Amino acid sequence: MKIEESKRLSSIPPYLFAEIDRVINEKKAKGEDVISLGIGDPDIATPSPVIEELYKEAKNSENHRYPSSYGLKLFKKAASNYYKKRFNVELDPEREIITTWGSKEGIANIAYVFINPGDIALVPDPGYLVYKIGTMFAGGNCHVMPLKEENGFLPDINSIDKEISRKAKIMHLNYPNNPTSATCSTSFFQDVSDYANENEIIVCHDNAYCDIFFNPSNKPVSFFNSKDSINVGLEFNSLSKTFNMTGWRIGFAAGNSSIIESLGKYKTNVDSGVFNAVQYAGAAALDNYEQFLNGNLAIYNRRRNLIFKTLEKTGIDYYRSDATIYVWAKTPRGYNSASFAQHLLNNANVVITPGSAFGEYGEGYFRISITLPDERLEEALQRIVSIL
Repeated sequence: MKIEESKRLSSIPPYLFAEIDRVINEKKAKGEDVISLGIGDPDIATPSPVIEELYKEAKNSENHRYPSSYGLKLFKKAASNYYKKRFNVELDPEREIITTWGSKEGIANIAYVFINPGDIALVPDPGYLVYKIGTMFAGGNCHVMPLKEENGFLPDINSIDKEISRKAKIMHLNYPNNPTSATCSTSFFQDVSDYANENEIIVCHDNAYCDIFFNPSNKPVSFFNSKDSINVGLEFNSLSKTFNMTGWRIGFAAGNSSIIESLGKYKTNVDSGVFNAVQYAGAAALDNYEQFLNGNLAIYNRRRNLIFKTLEKTGIDYYRSDATIYVWAKTPRGYNSASFAQHLLNNANVVITPGSAFGEYGEGYFRISITLPDERLEEALQRIVSIL
């Protein structure tokens, strides 16, 4: 029998980082030493108290039963307390917060909740691919919002056609931004809130990198720090990057109670919730987020500065930001982003992510992740310098 994929699945390209993993594994199978600066997967260990909480709660047989699709009350309360401490934003833990399997699941699923076939989602370009793919899976159409360096990699919402604005159902945003590392201000979020309220658009803000920052006097802000944003907003939060928990698959969505209720209605039909022991551990992380952050940030800042110095030595321009686990740099003359990535892979066994993988407006750039041990990062940078 011939197995045929649905048109929905066959219409999308392979997931970028699955392809990167495939190439790395092929070269490693040949005995080659490949260093990946591609994927943002923290190499630092999850804090010990979080692991200990998981161990304790995993032994409790009460946690071996089905969890709630909406989330453990204790975890949602911890998320609410975190928002109050971190952003001075008050959220009702029962009505305005829902547990998710990290942020990726929620971002992908939100399109199924609100997008009908033919509806429009406003998506940033370059941007995290799941914004587009989730929309496509739901039968929606993507209207690209270009992120240009001359605008600080912020979308120009005033340039969006009025007819597009009228038809759009969702706007995806992500600050601090992947892949560009750009940040935004409360005034920008206020402009977005005003625009979304005027046009009745749901703003889905991906807040995964809000606690990876290097200027304490200018911490990243929440969309909900802007006026009336709760009327239209949903913010996706992940414990993956903040607490080095990418493999745990734990996060939460926060925002408008009706949006949360609709997302919960969808989730009750497609998943059975996050293991309660993981949620207890997640609550322990959120309750103590400040004490866990400083060590991570010192490590990342050291690595980031090492990359900056290396790029300056080679004459490669880069965008200097104060957030995220990425460095966004311009490809050298004579290369496009894909050919430069291929050059490094073929001649240095170093993996970077070409900017074009994040969309048309990522062309001319490449992304470096700082989530690998210092000695491996130094080796990768030495290899890059040696072939430029």
